[in-house]
Amino acid sequence: MIEVPYYTKDGEAADPLKFDETVFGDKVRKRLIREAVLMYEANRRVGSACTKTRAQVSGTGKKPFRQKGTGRARQGTWQAPQHRGGGVAWGPKPRDFSYDMPVRARREALKSALLSKLVDGQAKVIESISADEPKTANAAALLKKIRISGTCLVGVRGYDQNVVKSFRNIRRVSLNDVKNFNAYEVLKNETLLLTREALDALGEQAKARG
Repeated sequence: MIEVPYYTKDGEAADPLKFDETVFGDKVRKRLIREAVLMYEANRRVGSACTKTRAQVSGTGKKPFRQKGTGRARQGTWQAPQHRGGGVAWGPKPRDFSYDMPVRARREALKSALLSKLVDGQAKVIESISADEPKTANAAALLKKIRISGTCLVGVRGYDQNVVKSFRNIRRVSLNDVKNFNAYEVLKNETLLLTREALDALGEQAKARG
């Protein structure tokens, strides 16, 4: 069992919450996490870099100068790569960098990412998060009370539009339903803040998937 910092819905510190971290595995699988992060980063690449070849550069097709007698190296076109304004030899072209991992591997990477946050003390649990109206100031005040200053991923179960609108304008803070979590999103944020319901949902999800 591990003790996780626990807060009331008003942000007041309460007794630490005891949680069985073994539902996320017996150890942090660093190599698997690395593979998952590389995959998610590769899938985020736009891959739109593009250069023109000598065939695509506009210009005359006339021979620059006569073949012999000038003392210069023979040239057939001004569009050749060695000329200023010419085409690019072996330059980048639009490509798709994305690839995939097995579903089971992605799930195991997420479990290891969650386990690492718990073990490193970078996870916090709050009783619940609710809002009667969209109010960014209230959400920011709650995070300040919990002493969250860096990047933070807020995990909830189900979307409440008032809560979503309250958190979406806070810099370096993102909110997501735990069913949409992935290893990359969990790891790239300094702190993981989960509602009690969201933590239970992650535990049940981990048990169900083995």
